[in-house]
Amino acid sequence: MSIILDKVNYVYSEKTAYEIQALKDINLKINDGEFIGIIGHTGSGKSTLIQHLNGLVKASSGGIYYNGQDIYDADYKLKDLRGKVGLVFQYPEHQLFETTVFADVCFGPRNRGLSRKDSELKAFTALRSVGLSEDYWYRSPFELSGGQKRRAAIAGVLAMEPEVLVLDEPTAGLDPKGRDEILDLVAKLHRERQMTVILVSHSMEDVAKYVQRLIVMNHGSVLYDGTPAEVFAHYRELEEVGLAAPQVTYLMHELRKRGIPANGVATTLEEAKQSIMQAFSEKYSEQKATHWQ
Repeated sequence: MSIILDKVNYVYSEKTAYEIQALKDINLKINDGEFIGIIGHTGSGKSTLIQHLNGLVKASSGGIYYNGQDIYDADYKLKDLRGKVGLVFQYPEHQLFETTVFADVCFGPRNRGLSRKDSELKAFTALRSVGLSEDYWYRSPFELSGGQKRRAAIAGVLAMEPEVLVLDEPTAGLDPKGRDEILDLVAKLHRERQMTVILVSHSMEDVAKYVQRLIVMNHGSVLYDGTPAEVFAHYRELEEVGLAAPQVTYLMHELRKRGIPANGVATTLEEAKQSIMQAFSEKYSEQKATHWQ
């Protein structure tokens, strides 16, 4: 499965005094099973971009293809697309609306025409997979904590059994523990279900740790598209557009300036740890060899 965006443009309030071009000639191919991060400053177009992936927003011009089919064809069923490309909004309150969590998670499968029994089975499986305790299943979703609401919102999308999971700032407002729990859950879903995951985030550390590919948006265009190491190698250019690299990347460059041959492209703590240990190991071996000469 793949998603292809071909010269996609989107204009808000087109042909009015308030016209704003949010996307400009976007060309992307999202391959099956990728774990992709999307970053960008406020107003860069990242949220607008992901809303195009399941047809929630229609491009002003250009084409979008899902598994080779043009989603803008007159006979294409967008309802089916939205079952395959599941979008979890930044604020879970925007998609939680039923009287209980369990009823909310059942809604998607029932809306697709499944029987009550099958819908409840899928809801049960989805809620178990996100680790939400059964103690909360029959409570109002608005009684839950921020992290619990996000788990419920993700379960509501998973109950539809999507092939692509898109998450818009899923850790916004959470404490560090809650943030790690949600991202570890997403990584587990990607690993175990081999699903495509697209994560919009403002945290450079998070995307560096979890994603395989990173797309940087700037003023509606794709500025960079590559591995986290490739993208964060442009940390000076990222600063110019209001972004930054993970803190550990700056540390590694500072160590290199001071004569320690650390890996300048390290983007996670684990990569930095391994690089520093290797640098000191090599230095120790050189000193030892010199001593015995």
